[in-house]
Amino acid sequence: MKTFARVTAFLVAALLVSACSVVGTSDTPKTSYPSTAQLRAVPEWQARHLAKRACAEAHDGTAQCEVLIQTSTVRPDWTGWGASDLQAAYSLPSSSRGSGQIVAIVDAYDNPVVASDLATYRSNFGLPTAKFYKYNQKGQQKHYPNVDVGWGVEIDLDVEMVSASCPNCTIYLVEANSSTTTDLEVAEVEAVTLGAHIVSNSWVCYLSFNCLKRSKFDTPGVVYLAASGDNGYNEDGLPMALRSVISVGGTVLSRFGKKYSERVWSGTGSGCASGVAKPLWQHDPLCTNRTNNDVAAVAWDVAVYDTFGHRGWMTVGGTSAASPLLAGVYGLAGNARTQTTGKRFWIMRATKRAHDLHAISFGNNGSCGSSYLCTAGTGQFGVFSGPTGWGTPNGLGAF
Repeated sequence: MKTFARVTAFLVAALLVSACSVVGTSDTPKTSYPSTAQLRAVPEWQARHLAKRACAEAHDGTAQCEVLIQTSTVRPDWTGWGASDLQAAYSLPSSSRGSGQIVAIVDAYDNPVVASDLATYRSNFGLPTAKFYKYNQKGQQKHYPNVDVGWGVEIDLDVEMVSASCPNCTIYLVEANSSTTTDLEVAEVEAVTLGAHIVSNSWVCYLSFNCLKRSKFDTPGVVYLAASGDNGYNEDGLPMALRSVISVGGTVLSRFGKKYSERVWSGTGSGCASGVAKPLWQHDPLCTNRTNNDVAAVAWDVAVYDTFGHRGWMTVGGTSAASPLLAGVYGLAGNARTQTTGKRFWIMRATKRAHDLHAISFGNNGSCGSSYLCTAGTGQFGVFSGPTGWGTPNGLGAF
C-alpha cells in the first residue's frame, strides 16, 4: 500500500468531499442524473468475462436484478459455496435459531419452479423442509406475474441464501408484476403487510434518486436490506443508498483447511451517495452524504440450484447473494424490532466490533486515491471500508 504525503492526502480528501457534496436534507433531492451508459465503469467481472448478467440491462424507471452467472470454471468437482460453508465461515447458530422469524424476498416476475428448486437445495445441504410461501404483489397466492428466466435465477438465489443462513426462518417470496419501481414498491409494502420482520432486496435502480419513495422502505420494527450493486466504486442508486436501508457489500471467500478468510469483491458497489443526505450516525470524514456500505457478506462463487431455464446447479456471484444471506442472519438474531437501519454497526464499541465482525483488510473495488471509500485496510477510518462496510458476521453479536 502506498503512503501519501500529507499535502497529497489533503488534496485527495478535498476532491472526494467536493465530489460527494449535495445540498438538502431529503432522501429524494430535486436532481437529474446522467444515463447509466454515461457513468457506469466496466467492472472486473465484465472486463475479464468472468460472469454475465442473468437479467437484461435495466432501462429508466426499471430495476436491475443483481445476480451474475459465473462463466469461469471454479473446479470440476465444486459448484460453489454451500450452506454448510456459509454457516461455518460466519459462525452462525443456524440449526438452533430463527423459528418464528419471517424473512421476505421482494423480486420481479414469477419463477414457477421456485418451491421445487428450493426443496432440492435444502435437501442437498441437509436443511429441514422449508416454511415457504409465495405471493403476488397483492398478497394473493395465485395470479402470479409473467415469468422471466433472468429474474428466476435471482429468485432462486435469494430464497436459497436465506435458507443457508436461517433454515428455520419462514420465507415469504413477494413477486412484483414487473421490474418497474412502481410495482416493486407495491410488493415491498405488501411484504410488510403480510407480517415480514425482515425484507431483502437484490435489485438496484441505478444512478437515480427519484425512482423510489423512502416511505416504502421505512416501517418501524422492520429491517430492510439491499444489495449494493455489482459495478464497483462510485455506484449510485436505490434502495441501497437510502438511510433507512442496510446497504450490503460483497466479499470473496476463501478456505484453507478449516480456516476461512475474505477480501473485497472487486465488483461490489459502494461510494458516497451523491443524492442522499448523510445520516447523523455516520461520521466518516471523506463523504458528506450517505456512505455505502454498512456491512457485507460473500458475493462470489456461490452455489445455487435453478431449473427454470437452466440445468440445475450453477455458480453465481453478485451482492444479491450477500443481502438475503444477511437477511437470514437478522432472522437468527430475532431482534428486528429493535434495529435502526445500519446505525448499530457505526456506533458499536471498537472492542465489540472487533469481536463480532470480521474486518476486511485486503482488496478494493475501484480507484479513489487509495482512500477507505474504495480500499480495505487503509486504516484511515478505523477498520471501515466502503466496499465491505464494517465487515462480515462473526456470529450474531453485531446483529
